[in-house]
Amino acid sequence: MKSPRLGIAALFAACFLSVAAFAADPAGSWKWSIEFNGQPFESTARFDVKDGKLTGVISSGQMGELPISDGSFKDGVVAFNLVIDANGTNFVVKYQGKLEGDAITGSINAPGFDGGEPLKFDWKAQRLKDDKKSETPAPAK
Repeated sequence: MKSPRLGIAALFAACFLSVAAFAADPAGSWKWSIEFNGQPFESTARFDVKDGKLTGVISSGQMGELPISDGSFKDGVVAFNLVIDANGTNFVVKYQGKLEGDAITGSINAPGFDGGEPLKFDWKAQRLKDDKKSETPAPAK
């Protein structure tokens, strides 16, 4: 009698762990807003993950669409750089955050202007509904 119960419990545990592993993935669409000099700057991103490597693009009204570089996803931590070309000078902005459910919470570090103090912002991105997933038709009954 105990063997079937133990087997069923093991099956439920395996299913739960599989769902948890799938949920802990930053692949998809994200949105966040940062305030700088009293102005909000909204950004969206699309991330993909393969073998711990994070790839994707960030879009904003101010910068257009830029690819991320040096992206990684390990132990629930999302990290990547954004290289911004400002009149021939490249500035590297570093993002790092912890993935928890449908949110990434962390920080953004950027170089200061004209050699000034580096800038640091709190970062909280929210996952957006993935349009490609919502377009998948329901299975026929």
